[in-house]
Order: sequence, then structure tokens, then C-alpha cells
Amino acid sequence: GGDTTQSRHQLAEPLTPRELDVLKLMATGLDNMGIADELTIAVSTVKTHVNHIFGKMAVRSRIQAVTRARDLQLIP
Repeated sequence: GGDTTQSRHQLAEPLTPRELDVLKLMATGLDNMGIADELTIAVSTVKTHVNHIFGKMAVRSRIQAVTRARDLQLIP
């Protein structure tokens, strides 16, 4: 198949740069508190980003989100 550019953009609504930051840290195994500390934002803000990520990616768990992000080549 020659649709490699298509596979990168399969989300109905793209993630924001901040949501990608949260997703990358989520992939390293950090919890919400760890992500909040790393990005110097409130835990409630992290939870909001996580909810947006789940909604945009149509997933219900962190593992699903990370797996889907890797499939879409959003994260290594």
C-alpha cells in the first residue's frame, strides 16, 4: 500500500500539541500526578487532556490510547 501519509491522520480531530505531550508521557507509564509534575500543570488539567485524548482516539484506557497512538505513528 502507498497510503503511508493517510495512516498518520486517521483521527477525526487531531490531537493538540499539549495532548501529544500528555500522551507521550502516558506512554512512559507516568500517572496523572507524574504527568502534571513533568509538564508543570494541575492534575485536573491532565485529566482533562486525558479525557480529550480518549474521546478523539475513541478509546477507553491508557493502554488502548498508547497502542493506537503507536499504530498511527503519533509516538515512537
